[in-house]
Amino acid sequence: MHDRVPDGHSARNLTQSQGKDRILVPLVALGIVIALTAVVVMTRLYRLSEVPPGIINDEGANGVDALQVLQGQHHLFFAEKASGREPLAIYATALATLLLGPSLLAFHLPPALASAGAVLAVFWLGLLLFGSDEQSSRPTPWRGLTVAGIGAGVMAASISQTFLARGGFRANFLPLILALSLALLWRSWGRSDGRKASWWGLALAGACAGLLLYTYIPARFAPFLFLLFGLSFLIPFGDAAKARVKAEWPKAGLFVAVAGLVAAPILTYFILHPDDFFFRSREISLSLDSRRTQLGAFLNNVVDYLLIFGVAGDPNENYNFAGKPLLSPWEALFFWAGVGMSLWRWRRRPPCRLLLIWLGVMLLPAMLSYNRGHGPNALRIIGAAPAAYLLVGVGIWEAARLLKGRISFNNATAAAVVGLLVTCFILVQGTFAYRTYFYQWVGTPNYYAAADAEIAAAAHVLNMQPSDARSVYLIPYQLSNDHYGFDYLYQGEAPAHVIHSTMTHLPQRIESILASNEEVSIVKVVDWNDALGWIGGGEEYTVALLEKYGTYLGSQQHAFLQVHTFSDVALDRSWTFYESLGPPSVDYDGGISLLGTALGQGDTQLAAQPQIKLGPERTFWIAMRWQTAPGLDTEFALSLRLHDSEGGGVYQRDIVLLDPNYSRTNNWPPEQPVETLYHMEIPPDLKPAEYELRLIVYDYETLQPTVELGVWKPEAVLAFLQVE
Repeated sequence: MHDRVPDGHSARNLTQSQGKDRILVPLVALGIVIALTAVVVMTRLYRLSEVPPGIINDEGANGVDALQVLQGQHHLFFAEKASGREPLAIYATALATLLLGPSLLAFHLPPALASAGAVLAVFWLGLLLFGSDEQSSRPTPWRGLTVAGIGAGVMAASISQTFLARGGFRANFLPLILALSLALLWRSWGRSDGRKASWWGLALAGACAGLLLYTYIPARFAPFLFLLFGLSFLIPFGDAAKARVKAEWPKAGLFVAVAGLVAAPILTYFILHPDDFFFRSREISLSLDSRRTQLGAFLNNVVDYLLIFGVAGDPNENYNFAGKPLLSPWEALFFWAGVGMSLWRWRRRPPCRLLLIWLGVMLLPAMLSYNRGHGPNALRIIGAAPAAYLLVGVGIWEAARLLKGRISFNNATAAAVVGLLVTCFILVQGTFAYRTYFYQWVGTPNYYAAADAEIAAAAHVLNMQPSDARSVYLIPYQLSNDHYGFDYLYQGEAPAHVIHSTMTHLPQRIESILASNEEVSIVKVVDWNDALGWIGGGEEYTVALLEKYGTYLGSQQHAFLQVHTFSDVALDRSWTFYESLGPPSVDYDGGISLLGTALGQGDTQLAAQPQIKLGPERTFWIAMRWQTAPGLDTEFALSLRLHDSEGGGVYQRDIVLLDPNYSRTNNWPPEQPVETLYHMEIPPDLKPAEYELRLIVYDYETLQPTVELGVWKPEAVLAFLQVE
């Protein structure tokens, strides 16, 4: 496994060795490419039309904008949805949608292909970086094949990259374009061995660099990668560095000019719309971490993102499986070995220097972002991941060099060893990734929940229904009041609305939807099957309201859901769960008053009595009517608490008080009633007994409770519950 020919060999032997390399190297490279292709097909593309079975809400915004692109609405930056998004993935999705129609396959295919292409681009880049000696430019094919094959193989078999590739994330275009830009730049710059620069290649490298700004927010750090790597050749700065600048500036100028030309449209947009440039950055600023200073939050992130290399990974099941680290322990061992060797040979080995700068710069976007206590974010470091994978290859190569002098291989043996080991490594790692994803993850409740599978199932069912403009569909959903994935997949003519199934103002929301569709005479409600534990609950509240205000006509049963049909829906009175409000009424010294309450289950209000019995169904709703005094500037929240017979707290739910427009109490119209509705779920492990339901109203900013006038106590008893 030697790249250097031992001293004493004749020129004839050297010529014969190089001749064999010209035959063996392409064969080994072809075998590795075939193995890489097989793995990316297994992990990125296999069953992509059905796995994953849904579209994540935020990512679904790309699909909605892709539909608008097909309708002629073109933008350089799509600012309206999901905190704003770059356009490359959206236009790619529009093309796929044009060819395949709005579908799971059309949505997931472009990012999956980008991820698959990134693997092959990283392999090519690794060959270019390590396929020749840094000092003499003499070919070192076996080093190049080892580092490139291992690095691309680890990337192809990465479970985290598999999750991101199949999840429809626009971020998948970043590693592809970045790896292509670096590969073209390295190949086209020219060498000390006399090989001339390729001006067309430099222009293509610049075009890819400019295209980066159209991929994903962390790509905004890529210019610093190119700048720092270029400046690293000028250390120490002296006469030699000045001569190098004089000789190389035309090539650098062409690269920068083309990159600037390609990036100019989106840069111009951001100059004209600076808020769009900074909006997402403000949403994830380190200043949002109330527990630490910004420096403390940054240092905490540094630790999290160092631990991702072999210790602990992203716990978010949209991005990763079971919190696995980015690198397995043995991969991390060689990664850190590669980092150590690259630091040691920083000056003499530009490829290693590039990988270290690449890793450091592209980790910064994640380290400078607030993760809300969830640990490292695999999506935000996607731009740094290829450098980490190639450093694993560097570590393995350097470890193999320790065998130098102990094991001697001729070219044929070296080719067989390198080809066999690297190819087997790629295939074995790919098999493990395939088994992890398709056998340990696919089909589990978390798998369906993470993919928002129920929303896709609803869109599929409703698309199959006869088109009827007189009907309106209501799709209760526990997590949000709309869903971009549904909006992309649903193609029916009847209006369809995803509604937050446990929102505070559910009755008013449904009433408003129906009132805005005056010609609608039929209301169809999606009701998720209770046997499917991964589906979020709460749809029973929507069904209960329609049973109360409409006439039930029947139901249709489907695999994941049933559709209930109602007619003659009454809109001549305000929609509520309760018939009347009762005590207690409380006047607080903070300028807010509770005017009355009501408790119930489904469409039934529980009668006000000394003790309310809750049977096996341990969920109930509580409606409250509030009123604020003029000049109130406090944002109030409430705490609903269950206490046992001894006064001990056994359950608590805290909620910020919001009106139907989601305004906080300091913005409520004074002296006008505001109604709220909350859904309570008593823990199933709470033993049967009698409990008090108590209410505390407090200042959301200071956490100080407000007290009842004349009583001067913060707690008010709302009801006595007998849990059976």
